[in-house]
Amino acid sequence: MSGPLKRFVFLFCSLGIMFLAGWEAATVKSSLRETTQENPGADVEIIREDAGGSSDTAQEGAGQNDGEQPRVALTFDDGPNSAFTELLLDGLKERGVKATFFLLGQNLEGNEAIVRRMQEEGHLIGNHTYHHVRISRISEAEALEEIESTSNAIYQLTGVYTSFVRPPYGEWKKGLDFHVTMIPVLWTIDSRDWVTQDVGQILNAVLPSVEDGSIILMHDEFAESVEAALQIVDTLLEEGYCFVTADDLLLE
Repeated sequence: MSGPLKRFVFLFCSLGIMFLAGWEAATVKSSLRETTQENPGADVEIIREDAGGSSDTAQEGAGQNDGEQPRVALTFDDGPNSAFTELLLDGLKERGVKATFFLLGQNLEGNEAIVRRMQEEGHLIGNHTYHHVRISRISEAEALEEIESTSNAIYQLTGVYTSFVRPPYGEWKKGLDFHVTMIPVLWTIDSRDWVTQDVGQILNAVLPSVEDGSIILMHDEFAESVEAALQIVDTLLEEGYCFVTADDLLLE
C-alpha cells in the first residue's frame, strides 16, 4: 500500500472512531435529559423537601417559642384562711390571674364559700393533707386517711375530686403512688414567706430565680404573703410572663 493510500485509510478510520464516540456521548446525554424530564428535579425536590421541612419546622418551632409567653405557676399552701385568702383572690381576680391552692382538710369547715369561689374563678384546687402531717413519718394507712379525707371534703364542696396533692414539707412516702391515684406536686422556688413574713425578703427570694416553667411556693395565711404575691404577679406580668395553674406545667 502506497504512502498516500495509508494516510487516507488512517484518516478515514480516525473519523469513524470520532463519530462513534460522539454519537455515544450524545446518546448518554440525551438519556440523562429524558430521565430528568420524566422526573424533573427529583433529587432536588427530595433535598428541598428534607431541608425545607427541617427548616420550616425549626422556624415554626422557633417562632412559637419566641412568640409564647414564659409561664409560671403561683401556688399557695395551708389555706383556706378566713382572714387573707379572699384578699388574695380579690387581687388575683383584678389582675386576671389564676393560681393553685393546696388546701388543708382541717381548714375547710367555715371556709366553704371561699373554696367554692376558688373553683368558680378558675383556680386549681389541690390536696395538702388534713392535718399538715409529714407523710413520710406516719403509717401508710394514716397517710391514706389524711389524703382521702381531704379529697372527699373538697369533693363535697366542689363536686370534683382533685388529682393533685402537695405533701407537706415535700416529703412523699415511697410506694404511696400505688394506693393514691394523685399526682404529687412539689415546687422549684420556695418563697419562705412563712419564715420571713417580710415582703422585701419574699420578693428577693422569688423574683431573681423565676424562669419559664417555675412553680412558686407561697402561703395564703399571712398579710405579707398576700402583698408579696400580688407584687410578684405585677412584676412578672410586666416582664411578659403568663400565670397558669400547676397542672398546665405538669401535664404538658
